[in-house]
Amino acid sequence: MPSKTFVPAFEAKVGNWTYYSCLMSYAQVAREINFAHELGGNRDLGTMIQRGVGTRTQEITEYLLTNENRFLGALIIAVWGGDPNYLPVTMDSENQAVLQGLDRNFGVLTFDGTQQFFALDGQHRLKAIKDAIKQNPELGNEDINVIVVPHFDTADGRRRTRRLFTNINRNAKSTNLQENIALDEDDSFAILTRRLLDEDEFLKRDKVVLVFSKVGQDGELVLAQRSISNQSSPAWSTIAVLYDIVKEIGYDLPCTTGEAKQRATDELLDQSFELLTVRLHELLDACGNLRERYLAALSGKDLRAPKGRDGAGHPFMRPAVQNQVAKVVRHILEQGALEWTEVLKRLAALDWKMTSAPFSAMWIETPEGKTKGKMASGNNQLLYDLLQVHLAPRSKAQIGRALRAYSDVMKTKYPLPAEELFALLPVDAD
Repeated sequence: MPSKTFVPAFEAKVGNWTYYSCLMSYAQVAREINFAHELGGNRDLGTMIQRGVGTRTQEITEYLLTNENRFLGALIIAVWGGDPNYLPVTMDSENQAVLQGLDRNFGVLTFDGTQQFFALDGQHRLKAIKDAIKQNPELGNEDINVIVVPHFDTADGRRRTRRLFTNINRNAKSTNLQENIALDEDDSFAILTRRLLDEDEFLKRDKVVLVFSKVGQDGELVLAQRSISNQSSPAWSTIAVLYDIVKEIGYDLPCTTGEAKQRATDELLDQSFELLTVRLHELLDACGNLRERYLAALSGKDLRAPKGRDGAGHPFMRPAVQNQVAKVVRHILEQGALEWTEVLKRLAALDWKMTSAPFSAMWIETPEGKTKGKMASGNNQLLYDLLQVHLAPRSKAQIGRALRAYSDVMKTKYPLPAEELFALLPVDAD
């Protein structure tokens, strides 16, 4: 005979729903809550709900197993059958004035033991919990908030539950990359990016790094993405691109060792910050003496696109160029083609103007000629390939391919002869 189930709960109402906020252990969740496809006679819901369970659960499982600061948001589950009954409970105390109102809607939700629970929202979390406690049963003692809604196995009941499911998932909004950079306390690169913005003497200056693309009158904040859409902006870069640069040039920092989902220790983060600060300053200085020229300019906008001479603008004031430079530098270092100091020397030897090679791959001249132009946003890969042959070419064939690609895309001959790039080849190159 099935045994009764008792769950402490708060009864609540919203719209035309009555629901219950409950506390369950991970072990109870893993044992009693299922996916809809596991419940007989409910194929429509099963098909709908199954779509949400994918490979992403592995990341959550690792998070539960490795992160001591682990926390999961509430699951929303529907209960099928079980003759649910809610029993309100009143607190009794000699000092009723202290407890007045605290026991509002508090009680116990009881089931006769035949109930079946299935997840409406939180399928990935549910699967991760089930997988994690198989590997570490002690996690079964931890708790999670569970919101229970009644489900009735009728045509109207299934329609009502499907509507709730779609409303939940349609209106749910995950944090985006920019919000993660601003908030994440486990991603070492996000932590280091924020610290640079707080502590670095250059980056913390007003408007050097664009953090918000919109600040509304009612407190609305929109974090900047990877481009500077307003060409009059004085910003050198954006928070998202700074994060990308930090990840590329900091790929081997002390904080990158250990568990990927576990926050690095403060000691490792401090060591990483010191190394990263030096690298970033050296990179900025090697890339056309950016810091000094920015501070000397009347505004960042003048450095990016001098009035009447857009083509003479500084390429490293363009986020698209910043991204490709950082990616190429990491690639060269990881391949062992050059040491850091030699990469910096070769970067410094480039002509840092938008109309000069290799940056001209990202510049489209307007009919006015070299005085005016615009960024060729689709030529990122072309710039990446050209930067490689300017900094650490591997063969004459690689150089030839890059220069031909430039001619094909830009419809003009490359500004530099191939022989100048051949001089950069290793001694043993073909």
